[in-house]
Amino acid sequence: MNERRLEAVRLRLDGHTVAATAVRTGLSAPTVSAAWKAFREGGWDAVPVRARGRKTGQAGRLDAAAQQMLMARLTTSPDSGEPAWSSRALADALGEAGHPVSARAIEHWLEARGLKPEPLTLEAVAHQRSSASRWYRKQVQPVLEMVRKGGGAIWQGGVRVARGDQAVASGSPRYQLYLHGKRGALHTRCLWAPPLAEDYLTLFQRLRDLFPGKPLALVFHGAHFQASPDIRRWLEAHPDFYLINVPPQ
Repeated sequence: MNERRLEAVRLRLDGHTVAATAVRTGLSAPTVSAAWKAFREGGWDAVPVRARGRKTGQAGRLDAAAQQMLMARLTTSPDSGEPAWSSRALADALGEAGHPVSARAIEHWLEARGLKPEPLTLEAVAHQRSSASRWYRKQVQPVLEMVRKGGGAIWQGGVRVARGDQAVASGSPRYQLYLHGKRGALHTRCLWAPPLAEDYLTLFQRLRDLFPGKPLALVFHGAHFQASPDIRRWLEAHPDFYLINVPPQ
Protein backbone atom coordinates (compact mmCIF):
# COMPACT_ATOMS: atom_id res chain seq x y z
CA MET A 1 0.00 0.00 0.00
CA ASN A 2 2.71 2.50 0.93
CA GLU A 3 4.62 1.87 -2.29
CA ARG A 4 1.44 2.66 -4.24
CA ARG A 5 0.87 5.80 -2.16
CA LEU A 6 4.38 6.98 -3.03
CA GLU A 7 3.80 6.14 -6.70
CA ALA A 8 0.53 8.10 -6.56
CA VAL A 9 2.38 11.19 -5.35
CA ARG A 10 4.96 10.81 -8.13
CA LEU A 11 2.19 10.61 -10.71
CA ARG A 12 0.45 13.66 -9.26
CA LEU A 13 3.75 15.57 -9.42
CA ASP A 14 3.95 14.58 -13.11
CA GLY A 15 0.57 16.23 -13.68
CA HIS A 16 -1.78 13.24 -13.66
CA THR A 17 -5.30 13.79 -12.35
CA VAL A 18 -6.57 12.10 -9.19
CA ALA A 19 -8.82 9.81 -11.24
CA ALA A 20 -6.03 8.81 -13.65
CA THR A 21 -3.64 8.21 -10.76
CA ALA A 22 -6.22 6.02 -9.02
CA VAL A 23 -6.55 3.80 -12.08
CA ARG A 24 -2.80 3.55 -12.65
CA THR A 25 -1.97 2.67 -9.04
CA GLY A 26 -5.05 0.62 -8.15
CA LEU A 27 -5.82 2.94 -5.23
CA SER A 28 -9.13 4.67 -4.68
CA ALA A 29 -9.45 8.36 -5.48
CA PRO A 30 -9.86 9.31 -1.76
CA THR A 31 -6.65 7.41 -0.94
CA VAL A 32 -4.78 9.20 -3.74
CA SER A 33 -6.05 12.53 -2.44
CA ALA A 34 -5.02 11.64 1.11
CA ALA A 35 -1.50 10.68 0.00
CA TRP A 36 -1.19 13.91 -2.00
CA LYS A 37 -2.40 15.98 0.97
CA ALA A 38 0.07 14.23 3.29
CA PHE A 39 2.92 14.98 0.89
CA ARG A 40 2.00 18.64 0.60
CA GLU A 41 1.77 19.04 4.36
CA GLY A 42 4.71 16.88 5.46
CA GLY A 43 6.84 15.86 2.49
CA TRP A 44 7.79 12.34 1.43
CA ASP A 45 8.14 11.05 5.01
CA ALA A 46 4.45 11.81 5.64
CA VAL A 47 3.14 9.75 2.72
CA PRO A 48 3.52 6.21 4.14
CA VAL A 49 0.94 5.20 6.74
CA ARG A 50 1.50 2.97 9.72
CA ALA A 51 -0.46 -0.24 10.04
CA ARG A 52 -3.64 0.20 12.03
CA GLY A 53 -5.35 -2.52 14.01
CA ARG A 54 -8.76 -3.85 13.12
CA LYS A 55 -10.93 -6.20 15.09
CA THR A 56 -10.96 -9.75 13.82
CA GLY A 57 -13.63 -10.26 11.19
CA GLN A 58 -14.55 -6.59 10.97
CA ALA A 59 -13.35 -6.25 7.37
CA GLY A 60 -15.61 -9.01 6.13
CA ARG A 61 -18.95 -7.98 7.61
CA LEU A 62 -21.61 -6.44 5.41
CA ASP A 63 -24.70 -5.89 7.49
CA ALA A 64 -28.06 -4.89 6.01
CA ALA A 65 -27.33 -1.16 6.26
CA ALA A 66 -23.93 -1.55 4.58
CA GLN A 67 -25.42 -3.63 1.78
CA GLN A 68 -28.16 -1.07 1.20
CA MET A 69 -25.58 1.72 1.01
CA LEU A 70 -23.37 -0.36 -1.27
CA MET A 71 -26.17 -0.96 -3.75
CA ALA A 72 -27.13 2.72 -3.66
CA ARG A 73 -23.55 3.68 -4.55
CA LEU A 74 -23.43 1.16 -7.38
CA THR A 75 -26.42 2.82 -9.08
CA THR A 76 -24.51 6.14 -9.30
CA SER A 77 -21.25 7.26 -10.87
CA PRO A 78 -18.28 7.92 -8.54
CA ASP A 79 -17.69 11.53 -7.52
CA SER A 80 -13.97 11.05 -8.21
CA GLY A 81 -14.44 11.07 -11.99
CA GLU A 82 -13.49 7.39 -12.35
CA PRO A 83 -15.59 5.68 -15.06
CA ALA A 84 -17.31 3.35 -12.58
CA TRP A 85 -16.87 1.88 -9.10
CA SER A 86 -13.87 -0.27 -8.20
CA SER A 87 -14.01 -2.53 -5.13
CA ARG A 88 -11.41 -0.35 -3.40
CA ALA A 89 -13.40 2.83 -4.04
CA LEU A 90 -16.56 1.16 -2.73
CA ALA A 91 -14.77 -0.04 0.40
CA ASP A 92 -13.41 3.45 1.05
CA ALA A 93 -16.84 5.03 0.51
CA LEU A 94 -18.47 2.63 2.96
CA GLY A 95 -15.65 3.13 5.47
CA GLU A 96 -16.08 6.89 5.37
CA ALA A 97 -19.80 6.38 6.06
CA GLY A 98 -19.10 4.28 9.16
CA HIS A 99 -19.18 0.80 7.60
CA PRO A 100 -15.56 -0.46 7.57
CA VAL A 101 -15.16 -3.30 5.09
CA SER A 102 -12.36 -4.64 2.92
CA ALA A 103 -12.18 -4.49 -0.86
CA ARG A 104 -12.01 -8.29 -0.87
CA ALA A 105 -15.32 -8.48 1.00
CA ILE A 106 -16.83 -6.17 -1.62
CA GLU A 107 -15.59 -8.48 -4.37
CA HIS A 108 -17.14 -11.53 -2.66
CA TRP A 109 -20.42 -9.63 -2.33
CA LEU A 110 -20.39 -8.72 -6.03
CA GLU A 111 -19.57 -12.28 -7.05
CA ALA A 112 -22.41 -13.71 -4.94
CA ARG A 113 -24.86 -11.47 -6.80
CA GLY A 114 -23.63 -12.25 -10.27
CA LEU A 115 -21.94 -8.86 -10.61
CA LYS A 116 -18.33 -9.91 -11.15
CA PRO A 117 -17.84 -10.79 -14.84
CA GLU A 118 -14.46 -12.05 -15.97
CA PRO A 119 -12.45 -10.26 -18.70
CA LEU A 120 -12.61 -11.71 -22.19
CA THR A 121 -9.65 -13.92 -23.10
CA LEU A 122 -9.05 -12.29 -26.46
CA GLU A 123 -5.46 -13.43 -26.88
CA ALA A 124 -6.59 -17.06 -26.71
CA VAL A 125 -9.01 -16.42 -29.56
CA ALA A 126 -6.13 -15.50 -31.87
CA HIS A 127 -4.84 -19.09 -31.83
CA GLN A 128 -8.15 -20.69 -32.75
CA ARG A 129 -9.22 -21.63 -36.26
CA SER A 130 -12.60 -19.92 -36.29
CA SER A 131 -14.53 -16.82 -37.37
CA ALA A 132 -13.79 -15.33 -33.95
CA SER A 133 -10.07 -15.74 -34.58
CA ARG A 134 -10.32 -14.01 -37.96
CA TRP A 135 -12.29 -11.18 -36.38
CA TYR A 136 -9.63 -10.71 -33.71
CA ARG A 137 -6.68 -10.76 -36.11
CA LYS A 138 -8.26 -8.42 -38.68
CA GLN A 139 -10.31 -5.98 -36.60
CA VAL A 140 -8.93 -6.04 -33.08
CA GLN A 141 -5.22 -6.81 -33.12
CA PRO A 142 -4.21 -3.96 -35.51
CA VAL A 143 -6.07 -1.40 -33.36
CA LEU A 144 -4.53 -2.66 -30.14
CA GLU A 145 -1.04 -2.57 -31.61
CA MET A 146 -1.59 0.99 -32.84
CA VAL A 147 -2.82 2.13 -29.42
CA ARG A 148 0.15 0.50 -27.68
CA LYS A 149 2.60 2.21 -30.02
CA GLY A 150 0.90 5.52 -29.28
CA GLY A 151 1.38 5.02 -25.53
CA GLY A 152 -2.35 4.68 -24.99
CA ALA A 153 -4.51 2.39 -22.89
CA ILE A 154 -6.53 -0.74 -23.65
CA TRP A 155 -9.67 -1.57 -21.70
CA GLN A 156 -12.44 -4.14 -21.95
CA GLY A 157 -16.06 -3.64 -21.04
CA GLY A 158 -19.61 -4.68 -21.58
CA VAL A 159 -23.24 -4.56 -20.55
CA ARG A 160 -25.10 -7.55 -19.16
CA VAL A 161 -28.02 -8.78 -17.10
CA ALA A 162 -26.94 -10.12 -13.71
CA ARG A 163 -28.09 -13.71 -13.34
CA GLY A 164 -27.12 -14.42 -9.75
CA ASP A 165 -29.86 -16.12 -7.72
CA GLN A 166 -29.35 -13.73 -4.82
CA ALA A 167 -29.62 -10.73 -7.12
CA VAL A 168 -33.01 -11.93 -8.26
CA ALA A 169 -34.19 -12.72 -4.75
CA SER A 170 -33.08 -9.37 -3.30
CA GLY A 171 -34.72 -7.27 -5.99
CA SER A 172 -31.41 -5.60 -6.82
CA PRO A 173 -30.79 -3.75 -10.10
CA ARG A 174 -30.40 -6.32 -12.85
CA TYR A 175 -28.43 -4.40 -15.50
CA GLN A 176 -24.71 -3.91 -15.21
CA LEU A 177 -22.22 -1.73 -17.06
CA TYR A 178 -18.67 -2.83 -16.41
CA LEU A 179 -15.07 -2.20 -17.41
CA HIS A 180 -11.87 -4.18 -16.93
CA GLY A 181 -8.76 -2.04 -16.66
CA LYS A 182 -5.16 -2.67 -15.76
CA ARG A 183 -4.54 -6.24 -14.56
CA GLY A 184 -8.22 -7.00 -15.12
CA ALA A 185 -9.43 -4.73 -12.29
CA LEU A 186 -13.22 -4.47 -12.36
CA HIS A 187 -15.10 -1.15 -12.46
CA THR A 188 -18.87 -1.42 -12.39
CA ARG A 189 -22.16 0.46 -12.26
CA CYS A 190 -25.67 -1.01 -11.89
CA LEU A 191 -28.95 0.17 -13.40
CA TRP A 192 -32.60 -0.69 -12.84
CA ALA A 193 -33.43 -0.43 -16.56
CA PRO A 194 -31.43 -1.12 -19.74
CA PRO A 195 -28.79 1.61 -20.19
CA LEU A 196 -29.53 4.54 -22.48
CA ALA A 197 -27.12 6.28 -24.84
CA GLU A 198 -26.32 8.88 -22.16
CA ASP A 199 -25.27 6.10 -19.75
CA TYR A 200 -22.79 4.74 -22.27
CA LEU A 201 -21.52 8.21 -23.17
CA THR A 202 -20.92 9.06 -19.52
CA LEU A 203 -18.87 5.87 -19.19
CA PHE A 204 -16.91 6.56 -22.38
CA GLN A 205 -16.20 10.20 -21.54
CA ARG A 206 -15.03 9.42 -18.01
CA LEU A 207 -12.78 6.70 -19.34
CA ARG A 208 -11.34 9.00 -22.00
CA ASP A 209 -10.70 11.74 -19.42
CA LEU A 210 -8.33 9.40 -17.60
CA PHE A 211 -5.89 9.45 -20.52
CA PRO A 212 -5.96 12.97 -22.03
CA GLY A 213 -4.10 13.25 -25.29
CA LYS A 214 -3.58 9.48 -25.55
CA PRO A 215 -5.32 6.95 -27.79
CA LEU A 216 -7.65 4.54 -26.04
CA ALA A 217 -9.17 1.26 -27.19
CA LEU A 218 -12.27 -0.21 -25.58
CA VAL A 219 -13.32 -3.74 -26.55
CA PHE A 220 -17.00 -3.83 -25.63
CA HIS A 221 -19.44 -6.72 -25.46
CA GLY A 222 -23.22 -6.77 -25.31
CA ALA A 223 -24.38 -3.62 -27.13
CA HIS A 224 -25.03 -2.58 -30.74
CA PHE A 225 -23.85 1.03 -30.81
CA GLN A 226 -24.37 1.53 -34.53
CA ALA A 227 -28.08 1.91 -33.80
CA SER A 228 -27.50 5.07 -31.71
CA PRO A 229 -26.92 8.34 -33.62
CA ASP A 230 -25.78 10.05 -30.40
CA ILE A 231 -23.03 7.50 -29.82
CA ARG A 232 -22.00 7.59 -33.49
CA ARG A 233 -21.65 11.38 -33.32
CA TRP A 234 -19.60 11.16 -30.12
CA LEU A 235 -17.23 8.61 -31.66
CA GLU A 236 -16.81 10.78 -34.75
CA ALA A 237 -15.91 13.72 -32.50
CA HIS A 238 -13.32 11.63 -30.61
CA PRO A 239 -11.26 9.80 -33.24
CA ASP A 240 -8.64 8.79 -30.64
CA PHE A 241 -11.25 6.63 -28.86
CA TYR A 242 -11.44 3.25 -30.61
CA LEU A 243 -14.63 1.38 -29.70
CA ILE A 244 -14.48 -2.25 -30.81
CA ASN A 245 -17.74 -4.16 -30.68
CA VAL A 246 -17.53 -7.86 -29.90
CA PRO A 247 -19.85 -9.72 -32.30
CA PRO A 248 -22.77 -11.51 -30.58
CA GLN A 249 -21.54 -14.91 -31.72
